[in-house]
Amino acid sequence: MQKTLGVIGWSGSGKTTLIEQLLPRLKARGLRVSVIKHCHHALALDVPGKDSHRMRQAGASEVMVLSPAGWGVFADVTEEPSLAEQLSHLSAVDLVLLEGQKQLALPKLEVYRPSVGKPPRYRDDPDIVAVACDEPLAADRPVLDLNDIEAVADFIVAWTRASC
Repeated sequence: MQKTLGVIGWSGSGKTTLIEQLLPRLKARGLRVSVIKHCHHALALDVPGKDSHRMRQAGASEVMVLSPAGWGVFADVTEEPSLAEQLSHLSAVDLVLLEGQKQLALPKLEVYRPSVGKPPRYRDDPDIVAVACDEPLAADRPVLDLNDIEAVADFIVAWTRASC
């Protein structure tokens, strides 16, 4: 299985923003990184009336759309695929950041903002390897300054390389 780090936190804590800020920094440090983003709501990726949508409506199990700029696969599912299946659809990289799916037993970085008004998760989840917080925090694992993206990137690079 590919090296995977979950990025978890309550809604509004800044998970997506953190990942967006980390990606160019991790790339500059020599890591090839992919992202799996989990959504809790139905997601419409295909556009009604387009050829790919018409083919899915006609019964195709999956439709791959390919162009010189990129490609994607549209598939209908009756249940969420396992992490192993999700990872099997990605090319080999140094690290996969997994936003969401906090229930999975895998190493995680918690994005915690006390201002969101929710309790931290690290107290109840032994898989959380570090907490990125925008306020000082006493914890039994590394606490990273959420506003110091370079330091968060340094931690992730060191963690990735140490656990390979």
